[in-house]
Amino acid sequence: MLLAIDCGNTNTVFSVWDGTRFICTMRTCTNHVRTADSYFTWFSTLLDHYQIEPDITEVIISSSVPRVVYNLRVFADRFYDARPLVVGKPDCLLPQNPRVDAGTAIGPDRLVNAAGAFDRHGGDLIVVDFGTATTFDVVDTDGAYIGGVIAPGVNLSLEALHMAAAALPHVDITSPEKVVGTNTVACIQSGIFWGYVGLVREICARIKDERDRKMKIVATGGLAPLFQQSENLFDALESDLTMHGLTVIHQFNKDIIPPHDS
Repeated sequence: MLLAIDCGNTNTVFSVWDGTRFICTMRTCTNHVRTADSYFTWFSTLLDHYQIEPDITEVIISSSVPRVVYNLRVFADRFYDARPLVVGKPDCLLPQNPRVDAGTAIGPDRLVNAAGAFDRHGGDLIVVDFGTATTFDVVDTDGAYIGGVIAPGVNLSLEALHMAAAALPHVDITSPEKVVGTNTVACIQSGIFWGYVGLVREICARIKDERDRKMKIVATGGLAPLFQQSENLFDALESDLTMHGLTVIHQFNKDIIPPHDS
């Protein structure tokens, strides 16, 4: 079985893929000082709790936080005798190489999302990911990542507002009943929610105009359902897009690299 690990700036997700489906998905906060032993203790404890006994033989990692990769490598090697594929490293090949400016560092999660979205929806896509940052990734007709847009994430904007203006409370994001708020919390919620609705619509519209073609908008990330339910901004909603992309990249590498002779 394959263990797919996606390490973002806020959360790290472990999912076990049995070849046809994810049999379990577990989430923890991202912490660059967490050791390989600590990862294993957390992961194996949850597996025992859910009475899952996966036979993990392969591991693939996508990490937006470079400092955690070493301990995740040690975790895979020490406890599962697996040399992990790491997205973004030279030995981890992509179904289509990105077409961006020479020397540009692309977040591995963006490459993974592009691969997963293309596998499910074909080309000419805008992938909107509501993470720590809100990213817009453009996938060409052949599945290549060709660039995108990075905006502050919703929760990051809320936190910055609270930190910079001491008198303003920290609030949860929700779909407001009215645009015009009649108290401080409602005013902030309206500004954030409708501000991001406008941001998503405008950026996607400008990408389509610049590309001069029809494009499907695919959304993922924790807050994507909130915006979809309220405003129907997207053509498709994919809760497991990054994990699916990891399985696509892993399978691509297996198909093109012959196994070593035993």
